[in-house]
Amino acid sequence: MNNMNNMDMAYLMQMLSKMDKNQLEAGIAKANKILQSKNKEDIFKQINKNNTNK
Repeated sequence: MNNMNNMDMAYLMQMLSKMDKNQLEAGIAKANKILQSKNKEDIFKQINKNNTNK
């Protein structure tokens, strides 16, 4: 399990390193807005929407 977490973190760090400052700030703001929502269904809908738009 720990190895999987390390791989996920390495992948995350690789993705973050490719983003410029504006992209990173926009992503953090969007994630923060989603996490502020008290409705978990809204969070899942937003995540699924983002995944299908790729």
